[in-house]
Amino acid sequence: MEKRRLGRTGLEVSALGFGGAEIGYQGVPFETVEKLLSGALSSGLNVIDTAECYNTSEEMIGRAISHRRKEFYLFTKCGHASGFDLPDWDPVLLEKSIDRSLIRLRTDCVDLLQLHSCSERVLRQGDVIAVLQRARDAGKTRFIGYSGDGQNALYAVNCGAFDTLQTSLSIADQEPIDLTLPAARANGMGVIAKRPIANAVWRHQTRPEGAYGLTYWDRLQELKYDFLRPEMGGAIGMALRFTLSVPGVSTAIVGTTRPGRWRENADRLAAGPLSEEEFQAIRARWHEAAQPDWVGQG
Repeated sequence: MEKRRLGRTGLEVSALGFGGAEIGYQGVPFETVEKLLSGALSSGLNVIDTAECYNTSEEMIGRAISHRRKEFYLFTKCGHASGFDLPDWDPVLLEKSIDRSLIRLRTDCVDLLQLHSCSERVLRQGDVIAVLQRARDAGKTRFIGYSGDGQNALYAVNCGAFDTLQTSLSIADQEPIDLTLPAARANGMGVIAKRPIANAVWRHQTRPEGAYGLTYWDRLQELKYDFLRPEMGGAIGMALRFTLSVPGVSTAIVGTTRPGRWRENADRLAAGPLSEEEFQAIRARWHEAAQPDWVGQG
């Protein structure tokens, strides 16, 4: 698996990372999680990304692979943890949830601690950023980052406090290519792509009411990429290679509940980045079809 430098952190991360939302939300048996994560690590993945709000995700990751802690970089997020009688983004909530995350993950220190979809208004107050900085100074995290989209993410990038940006980026979510990534690269920030295959919503033949990726499904009906036609095949590979062809992107976070799926995705990347012609064709179609309200999806 190709390794890329995560901006000024200097971390050499696998181009494909594992996202922990699905295993937390979908009631996946622990034995499956253990098999999935162990197999991914053994195949070359070295990025695990989760959050305090992903239900049981942190606990299962800690239980399954904490004994292999030196083999991977561990990222988590904070901001709206359940189980505390405190409002979202309260500094006390952040402090308590960070400590709880370390317990759940069975580690003394994560490699990256990220503010999770925090608004520009809250960021401007400064106290939530200060909590992460204190956690870093106390050795609870090596680096701090921001996870979010749009104008909120642009402020986070430009404020100079963060080492990394995690943002939604895919064939159906291209706003950050022009809005935030140029500034992130200029500031030496590492870029982490979330939702890099747009939840693969093109697999639905009809509009998937209530689905998490509904907005992406609607956009793709307008974009009409040729490679998404069923007879073309290889759609996931094209979509993932597009995201990882965007300048500045270090790793793409993909969630799964099925052991073996990570290896399949890794194999799809063996073809390498898209050609300049393929990449620009996808960009051109986006510029032709994108509407003003096609902003980044958290």
